[in-house]
Amino acid sequence: MRRSQLGEQALAMRAEVPVGRISDAVDYRSDLTCDELRRLAAVLGLNEVGLCALGRGRYPAPEISALPFCVRPLRMAHGIGVANAYLVGECGSSRAILFDTGAGMAALAAEWPAAVRHLDAVFLTHVEGEHAGGLCEVVARFGVTDAYFPEGGGALCGRALGDGETRQFGALQVTAYATPGHAAAHNCYVVRAAGLESAALLLVSGDLVFAGSVGGGFFSDEQLTASVRRMLHLLPPSAVIAPGHGPLTTVENELRFNPFVA
Repeated sequence: MRRSQLGEQALAMRAEVPVGRISDAVDYRSDLTCDELRRLAAVLGLNEVGLCALGRGRYPAPEISALPFCVRPLRMAHGIGVANAYLVGECGSSRAILFDTGAGMAALAAEWPAAVRHLDAVFLTHVEGEHAGGLCEVVARFGVTDAYFPEGGGALCGRALGDGETRQFGALQVTAYATPGHAAAHNCYVVRAAGLESAALLLVSGDLVFAGSVGGGFFSDEQLTASVRRMLHLLPPSAVIAPGHGPLTTVENELRFNPFVA
């Protein structure tokens, strides 16, 4: 509705869906039927196949390509769902890189794998409570010297990392991409195995794109849309997406089914 500059009443009239039904769905009080979703999709320019799949609780789960490193999601309760942090490292190693830090060390510790005892670096996608609240605690506990946040993010611990900048830790390369929209300062990170050009890539997407959704354009809907397009068309279809909320997905899956990807 925000992207189309429509209010609930205007959308209800155009889609012939009762405004109360739209209000309830926005506030998580009820689910819209597939027929209602089709009419809303036509007005809002959304992918009706993906939208109806979401409405039925059957959004397609893709086959995840084998990555040349290990990814450990740390899923922490947040609102009606979860907020994700990720440990990425060479399989079998006790070292890893942490992407986002949850609301605090206690939330992270409850999900932390015993096998990971050292952190080479920490990268924040954006400075928001459920994604960055544990940053300073993590830096202190693990003695991290390489902690990064998006330019303009203003985190208390660490330093800014700008668009296109790359850092390497062992066999892992991490490249930052500025992706404003959900927040003014927001980075996605592409992780690749150095020297393995044909291997699958990992996109740590923060609150840019999820399985079946995109982040709210609280800073700018236009910039959010541009950032989503940029990242999904920059990477190969097989690239794995590790979002800030919800399950892993792939670029191919979201280009095909995500209702909010033009």
